[in-house]
Amino acid sequence: MNLDTKSLLTDDTKEAKKQRKQFIKDFYRLWETVNPLKKIFNKSLNDFINVRHISAHETAGHASHKYISTLAIMFLSEILENAVQKGVPKKADHTKKNQKGFEKILTMEYHKKELGIIKLTVGVKRGTKEKIQYCVTAIENDQ
Repeated sequence: MNLDTKSLLTDDTKEAKKQRKQFIKDFYRLWETVNPLKKIFNKSLNDFINVRHISAHETAGHASHKYISTLAIMFLSEILENAVQKGVPKKADHTKKNQKGFEKILTMEYHKKELGIIKLTVGVKRGTKEKIQYCVTAIENDQ
């Protein structure tokens, strides 16, 4: 997969966030062509984490705010496979439109040397218990 990260704006302007948001959406489209099943097996959960429209939508909305979070998306497969659950699952916030279909929200972390700690949020679907990638953001940059 090849997207040009060198042309990404690194500042916090509205224009930079808009550019990064589009970059993330483009990345997900490309990722889905390389991963047509749209899921990766997570070692910690011993289950698949699925990537859906909500994954790209939420991540583009949140990760575009910080340049480092946008870069983290480039390691999506690695994050989905190796992130480890932190703490206990919490109930989904049904006042948030995008969490209505979930019964639980899992917080997971992946340590990437170049980026620090990357937070992966996973929703557990009501009924099917299917795990859906909800959002990816870099929460720490301790290079």
